[in-house]
Amino acid sequence: MTSIPTRQLGDLTVSAQGLGCMGMSHGYGASDDAESIATIHRALDLGVTLLDTSDFYGAGHNEELVGRAVADRRDRAVIATKFGFANKLGEPTAIRGDAAYVRQACDASLRRLGVDHIDLYYQHRVDPDVPIEETVGAMAELVAAGKVRHLGLSEASAATIRRAHAVHPIAALQSEWSLWTRDLEEEIAPVCRELGIGIVPFSPLGRGFLTGRYTSVEGMAETDVRRTQPRFADGNLERNLAIVDKLTELAAEKGVTAGQLALAWVQHRGADVVPIPGTRREKYLRENVAAVAIGLSADDLAAIDAVAPADAVAGTRYDASSLSFVNR
Repeated sequence: MTSIPTRQLGDLTVSAQGLGCMGMSHGYGASDDAESIATIHRALDLGVTLLDTSDFYGAGHNEELVGRAVADRRDRAVIATKFGFANKLGEPTAIRGDAAYVRQACDASLRRLGVDHIDLYYQHRVDPDVPIEETVGAMAELVAAGKVRHLGLSEASAATIRRAHAVHPIAALQSEWSLWTRDLEEEIAPVCRELGIGIVPFSPLGRGFLTGRYTSVEGMAETDVRRTQPRFADGNLERNLAIVDKLTELAAEKGVTAGQLALAWVQHRGADVVPIPGTRREKYLRENVAAVAIGLSADDLAAIDAVAPADAVAGTRYDASSLSFVNR
């Protein structure tokens, strides 16, 4: 067993990089449970402690999968899961943050995970019809009851984060952050830092695109969510590939892959940043973990920003409907 450095999410100590488990059950086509569990086990052996899931991923399957994977090694895992999506995949989006639903969702997640507590419990998206004070108040009751250890928010605005933190300390904000998604940098990240809240970037590799492994959507499963996302659409895809080509050249000069360079860039956003790249395969897990040790100088960071400026990305990260649930 090896180890990687640790970082703080509020008062919660976790590995400097976590593992996003969503793709093992949801979003990117068929997967293999045995392979996914083996990947989780290898992550723990490599020193990755933070495992990220949600009750929405695979309609609960992902939580069950993570639960099975850590059943005999619970003490080595920091389990993070989320609630908030009250709809099934393919149905109109329905977000719930009322107190009754918070309690119901937590108990259901505990059963699926097969654990007596959740280490980090996030609200997956903010419910615009329920005051955040009610939602976080109910989450705080779960902490008092011993069912949850730390609280988090996902894709919340700076104002919402302030209001939530006033009710109960928020340990972490999970939001998309990568070379092609930087909307939290101007206002949200500074508020998190002011309040001592850690930041957990999901999709730090641009849904795999920044690795250079994808040049079209043709090889993706018909159910792959990326087929519907604007950045993978004709016209946008070609412009975004030009960015990845330049990133690949820069990575080659450092003797690393484009994905490793993109991930190292996220790791260097601050000591309070813990990205959670997702993968189902040990090969890519090892590649991602190796990025933790990549040192980037000020000149390196400037060179990366020069080839992948924020305003060069073509297309929004979600369609208009999904964007309406972000940063509110």
